[in-house]
Amino acid sequence: MSPKKFKGVPKQKFGGFHDTETRKLFEPDVMSLKFETLKERFFSVNKWQSYSGETFAAFNLYDCSAQPVDREPQKGDFIRIDIPGPGEPEAKGYDWIEITDICFYENSFAESITMTCRPSRNPENKKKRHIAHFYSSGASSTFMISKSPAHLKAAVYGRNERPNLNAKLLDAIRNLVIAAGGMMGAAKIQWKQLTDGFLDFE
Repeated sequence: MSPKKFKGVPKQKFGGFHDTETRKLFEPDVMSLKFETLKERFFSVNKWQSYSGETFAAFNLYDCSAQPVDREPQKGDFIRIDIPGPGEPEAKGYDWIEITDICFYENSFAESITMTCRPSRNPENKKKRHIAHFYSSGASSTFMISKSPAHLKAAVYGRNERPNLNAKLLDAIRNLVIAAGGMMGAAKIQWKQLTDGFLDFE
């Protein structure tokens, strides 16, 4: 199966990928109101775990100066991820991604927002350029929400996923194990919890 192609989603060139999507039908008269709620959830990075469940990773938004913030994400911000289980000791047990792009698309029929993130260094440690993530720097995760005349969609598109082996031995082993699990489908299961949670308005 080939990866889907969308505006704002990097091209797949190497390694693993996944397309994780949730769609939900709504009556036209409530579609816009539901989409506003979806946008609020999408931009509340610090609350993502509450939509996906306590067994999922915790996300915290940091600005470009590595200060925790509670606002809508911006290009150049960082997201600290606390995955259940052991993390990289060098990054104090966390994985980090940087928001490299946020795009808005709209026409007379549809509207979508994408936020692309890539594995990054630990911004709290200015002296080290080491990528503090289990995927290598070429990987990306693009989070998307969209509204069409018939449905709302929440999605995560992973591209160019390869393990980050540029690390100390124990970290490299940990990265290899987690990345391999992710590329075999574990990550897709976790992201599906998030996309389902985004669209759970009950």
